[in-house]
Amino acid sequence: MEFSSEWAKSQDEKDELRDFRNHFHLPQHDGKPCVYFTGNSLGLQPKTTVASIQQELDDWARFGVEGHFLAKNPWVSYHELFSEGTANLVGAKPEEVVVMNQLTSNLHFLMVSFYRPNAMRYKILCEAKAFPSDQYALQSQLKFHGHDSATSLLELHSRPGEHHLRTDDILNAIHEHRDELALVMIGGVNYLSGQVFEMEKITRAAHEAGAICGWDLAHAAGNVELKLHDWNVDFACWCSYKYLNSGPGSVAGAFVHERHLNTTDLPLFAGWWGHDKQERFKMDSTFRPMKTAERWQLSNAPVLSMAAYKASLEIFQQAGMKRLTSKSKRLTAYLDFILQELNAVQTPDKKFEIITPKDARGCQLSVVAYGRGKEMYNALMENGVIVDWREPNVIRMAPVPLYNSFEDVFRFGQIIQSIC
Repeated sequence: MEFSSEWAKSQDEKDELRDFRNHFHLPQHDGKPCVYFTGNSLGLQPKTTVASIQQELDDWARFGVEGHFLAKNPWVSYHELFSEGTANLVGAKPEEVVVMNQLTSNLHFLMVSFYRPNAMRYKILCEAKAFPSDQYALQSQLKFHGHDSATSLLELHSRPGEHHLRTDDILNAIHEHRDELALVMIGGVNYLSGQVFEMEKITRAAHEAGAICGWDLAHAAGNVELKLHDWNVDFACWCSYKYLNSGPGSVAGAFVHERHLNTTDLPLFAGWWGHDKQERFKMDSTFRPMKTAERWQLSNAPVLSMAAYKASLEIFQQAGMKRLTSKSKRLTAYLDFILQELNAVQTPDKKFEIITPKDARGCQLSVVAYGRGKEMYNALMENGVIVDWREPNVIRMAPVPLYNSFEDVFRFGQIIQSIC
């Protein structure tokens, strides 16, 4: 690798995914595209999003309520458009996934089914620096079931002086609490450090301890290769507005392993869109759950936000997760290389630290610039580099393979070099 424009351009010329950048709207700064490294927070808008939403607006105008059946993409079955593509994203079978609601809503609805505490097993294990919404959800579920989160929520901390959790420490904690553990619920990629957890190993350990295992994949879906079915994950949920580019607050996704789908007496909060679709419009008062992940739906599809998701999912289907993750590794390695090159010439009091583990990351790198993190963040933003600040001192940056280039990474390096 080289910290040079020529090397970066040569990599872009060889990149088989380079044309996908043209599928997105890039924010501008001083008449040039920004270096947008915040796809881990909000993905860019595909250029086809407007047409995708406009199609549903036109059909609404033309057909009114009959659009449920007469629209180009009939609304009554709109969510079914995403089963195969979403399954490919997360390594599942089409019947194991559903697009619905928002992330934390889906987490709560799935925990109704999969967090079933009893007198012996009632504790939940998670990472200490989980995304706050997850912590709030877990705390409130414990409280709802009459447990004190101070003693029943087992939050795992990294070792002193370290920024990420060791897999062995997670496995040991699961084993230690095996007789009282009801649920292991962790973010597949930690939002702060960018650490990708060893989901297969952790899921297996949870099951060996007699617990259920679920995952929040908000920072994993569309970022890293997932094999939820093969890993035997019980349930998972994720948003679609980060790496999946479906727009702010857009619709989310959920996964339930097929072994749970035939358990018709599994407790859940029911709604009519989870009722057997063959009998849904008979308006019967007895709920008959579908034998797919669609069972957890409550209401009919939010078509307009789903139309935005449709535009992005079509791009993912063209690009393919294997090609995307392959490019992601190269892009992130180049960003790492440049940061280390710059670090090598800094005085000790001005060095910064990459806290994302090299052997367990997607396309996010999190950096601590001791004593001057917010100053560096502000300077980057003023120079057309859109990154992400997280308290107390972390700058998150994510070169997304769908629309970021090696030249973006080089430009970032030039700018941060001038700042340092």
